Amino acid sequence: MLQGRTEAAAFSVLEYLASEAPAQQFEDLVEEARLRGTTGEELERLERLKQLGLSIRSQSKRRQQREAGLSALVDTARDLAMPYDLDTLLKVITRRARLLLGVDMSYISFPDAQQGYIYVRTSDGHTSTLSVGLRLPDGAGLGSSVLANPAPFWTPDYLSDERIAHNQAIDETVRAEGLHAIMGVPLSHRNHPFGVLYVADRNVRHFTTDEIALMSSLGDLAGVAIEKAQLLDQTSATVTDLEQHTTEAEVGLRLATELSELHTRLIDLALSGGDPHSLTREVCKRLGGAIRVYAADGTVLTSASDMPERDENSVVLAAMDAHATRGPVRLADGTWAAPVSAGTVGLGTLFLRTDSPLADRGEQLTRVVAQAVAIPLLLENSRTAIAVGHVRDELLDELLANPQRPPQQLMLRARRLGIDLGKPHVVVVARPEGEAQGKVATWASLYAHRMSGLKRVQDGLAVLLLPGTDPSAAARAVTEELTPLLGHPVTVSAAGPALDPTSVFHGHQEALRCLDAMTALGATGRSASARELGFFGVLLADNHDVDGFVDSTIGPVLDYDQQRFTELARTLNAYFETGNSPTYAAQKLHVHTNTVARRLERISELLGPDWQKPERAFEIQLALRLSRIRQVLLDRREVPDDGAAGEHRV
Repeated sequence: MLQGRTEAAAFSVLEYLASEAPAQQFEDLVEEARLRGTTGEELERLERLKQLGLSIRSQSKRRQQREAGLSALVDTARDLAMPYDLDTLLKVITRRARLLLGVDMSYISFPDAQQGYIYVRTSDGHTSTLSVGLRLPDGAGLGSSVLANPAPFWTPDYLSDERIAHNQAIDETVRAEGLHAIMGVPLSHRNHPFGVLYVADRNVRHFTTDEIALMSSLGDLAGVAIEKAQLLDQTSATVTDLEQHTTEAEVGLRLATELSELHTRLIDLALSGGDPHSLTREVCKRLGGAIRVYAADGTVLTSASDMPERDENSVVLAAMDAHATRGPVRLADGTWAAPVSAGTVGLGTLFLRTDSPLADRGEQLTRVVAQAVAIPLLLENSRTAIAVGHVRDELLDELLANPQRPPQQLMLRARRLGIDLGKPHVVVVARPEGEAQGKVATWASLYAHRMSGLKRVQDGLAVLLLPGTDPSAAARAVTEELTPLLGHPVTVSAAGPALDPTSVFHGHQEALRCLDAMTALGATGRSASARELGFFGVLLADNHDVDGFVDSTIGPVLDYDQQRFTELARTLNAYFETGNSPTYAAQKLHVHTNTVARRLERISELLGPDWQKPERAFEIQLALRLSRIRQVLLDRREVPDDGAAGEHRV
């Protein structure tokens, strides 16, 4: 009887297992037997059957869950094998992880070693502050443990887990999301972790070994997929760069071909007798835009199409920049300026502006056109101009050399070049207070050509020999023109006028000493002549022009005394010797004070109202003393000795 009941109970357990009955039915089977009064060995057998049934049921359910997880993992692997870009792939991974384990959220973080923090790259299922771009401090939290020891790390309740190195910022984020259970697995590339995949639940949850193993497998698959996506992104970027470079190379090759064809056409046209006009028209015909060529002296040689007019200063400044760099320069309005030259001699300046695709190669294009324009200029008159330019430079070098050639030879050579050294010339020396020697050389050539003079540029100094009689005015003119063009101060000295080749040399030496004196006096960035330096000019000059200094300082007073037989100069002496006192001066002269007062008024009319200012008064006193000494020496030379006097009397 007992055997039959046990068999019936065994069949019932098998039926429960086959129908996947809930665990409560296994419990009810034993409870019903106990209510029927079953005890002893039979009840123990029934209890044993229940336990076996529940164990089989649990193993079967676990096996089903594992199979479902593996199936989902296979689907995930198939999904991750699709060619996603990196951002899309990360979204797929987080969504799959959340669904695979049935959690509330998932996210992926990457460390930034240089910045020292961990940032969330993507997330799924978040509701508050945990979002893409969130930065978390490195060295704390669950992710740091995963990266430090590449292995899964999980906790059923994050905030209460003391194994974790907590950080206030991370704890506040977890608290704001309401998270409890968190698990992280490493994302690795060839055993080197580069990120962490997290799953998190808002309930306290103990992750099973199967769930941990499933997440580890997903992490491995995700790491491989991310590596593939990154490689794909890099490959795509490389392909894009190559395509762009290929396109640029094709465009560059086409432009280079067009530029070469234009160069060949212009050179052929120039060598076949084409003049600058035909060349500029050909350029505008092929490229559009406008072109203009200026000669070395600033006059317009040729112009094609509608080139805006430029003032003289802007033309000179652009020419200086182009010739100084010996190549094309781009101006503020987009126009290119290039030197038209033969060797080191400038023939002019070319201005070019075009809207052609070749405008992207404006420097090469302008250089090609300038070279072509230089050919007809060279064939027409440049050889003569170059020869004359060298001869003119050599003439000034010989005028400034020591010892000089015979003056007659220099005068003859100068007349052949259209320069009359018998007429007054002034020597001007200009020194830029900055790095602009190349620009100064170009400007000096243009200025000397315009002023019918000579130039030399050496050791940072521009030396000009210009027609004229006023060195001070010449120095000021150079300063006023050159300083704005260079954009920084220029110290200019001048001397003269020179009336012969020898005086040119002495004028140059005097101008150099004047320049040194201005530097010593702190007058850099100014202009002056030896004459303007007053008695300093007398000391600096080779010929020590005392007469000129005296005449320019007190000449009107001396002339007045000579013409009217007055004593204004003597009154001046007495006035200064008595400490500028009219009363004491009257006593010394034995005249009335009113007489001295009237004489001083006349002096003011002759010398100007500022003659008593300290600097002017000093020069007047020096001129008075020089005048007295000169007169004493002249009087001595005119007095004969005793023998001569006796012979004269006889």
